[in-house]
Amino acid sequence: MKNIDNSLTADLTAKFAKKKRKVRKGIKLGVLCVAFALFAVNLSCNEKKAEETHEEEKSQTEATLTESQYKTVGIETGFIEKRNLNKIIKANGYTTVPPQNSAEVSTLIGGTVKDIYVLEGTFVNKGKVLATIQNLEVIEMQEDFHSATANVEYLQLEYNRQKTLSDENVNPRKTFQEVKAKLTAERARAQAAKNKLEALHVGTKGSSSLVPIVAPISGYVGKISIAKGAFAQTGVSLFEVVDNSQMHLDLNVYEKDLGSISIGQVIDFVLTNQSNKSIKGKIFGINKSFSNESKTVAVHAKIDPADAKDLISGMYVSANINIVNATVPALPKDAVVKNADKYFIFVQEDDHKNEKTKEKEIHFKAIEVIPGTTDLGFTEVKLLYKMEPGAKIVTKGAFYLLSAMKGGGEHEH
Repeated sequence: MKNIDNSLTADLTAKFAKKKRKVRKGIKLGVLCVAFALFAVNLSCNEKKAEETHEEEKSQTEATLTESQYKTVGIETGFIEKRNLNKIIKANGYTTVPPQNSAEVSTLIGGTVKDIYVLEGTFVNKGKVLATIQNLEVIEMQEDFHSATANVEYLQLEYNRQKTLSDENVNPRKTFQEVKAKLTAERARAQAAKNKLEALHVGTKGSSSLVPIVAPISGYVGKISIAKGAFAQTGVSLFEVVDNSQMHLDLNVYEKDLGSISIGQVIDFVLTNQSNKSIKGKIFGINKSFSNESKTVAVHAKIDPADAKDLISGMYVSANINIVNATVPALPKDAVVKNADKYFIFVQEDDHKNEKTKEKEIHFKAIEVIPGTTDLGFTEVKLLYKMEPGAKIVTKGAFYLLSAMKGGGEHEH
């Protein structure tokens, strides 16, 4: 009986041990499955995190606008260009024209204004009739000329006859001398009358009381100081005519800078109220005396006629006199934007079509740069990375793109 009990006990122990081993194996397998699942989840999370990090880094250097946003913002692009921005002397001044290129038109004889043929701002050629005035004295001048001319013709015939008689000793020499004196006097009277009429630009033929007021130079009509029916007085300006083709600058330079100024130096200047357009010039003259009020010396610079045609005499300018003709890469100052402690410019990339919205999108990439001298509306830029030749740089709207970039690439306007 005891043996039977021992045998049953042994069987139960063996079965329990076997079952225990199965449970342990199942637990181990479950642990491995859980571990594998955790590893897979962790791997997926790491990949997703890496992808999100990549997208985040990308969003921090790129901006995207739809075509409608692009048009609304008014994005403009340009290229990096060479500019003289370093080693300069600043000077202020104004545009002016030489005395021979500016005229105050008046009349040599007073009269009533009959007609006016031009408007302010009209371009006229030299000799163009600007207006006419009426004065009856002109008729008397023409009559004097005609009378003197007729007398000259008669006295010339008498002179020839008396000369022949005098040479043949038929008439006294005194008669010939009297005719000669009268001929000389009438010739002088005719010439004087002719000179008066020519000075008034009135013809010697016919009889008219109208005196034309003509342009003494080619140029643009400035202020008109007369009206129809008014009396035009002598010595009073009736019109201004200015020829802008020889426009130049008068710059005021202080004594401390005179030693660095010389003829032939190139200058860059902008109009005080239009700082977005830079114009070049070249120094051609330096005054040898100081201005009593400002204690400065006037420096004169020529402007290229192509750039001077849209300028008006008297415009105030801010100029940089380039002491050394060193050039640096530069962009309009609005093209360079600051984000935190770094400076960027934006390069326009290829267009793409959004598959969801079916609208064209324009992509921009921020390129870090180091800014240098900023003047005359331009900033020197030093590139930290190589850029493709001919890359389109955003010159207007860069600040908007910076806002879009900081917003994760989307920006509502």
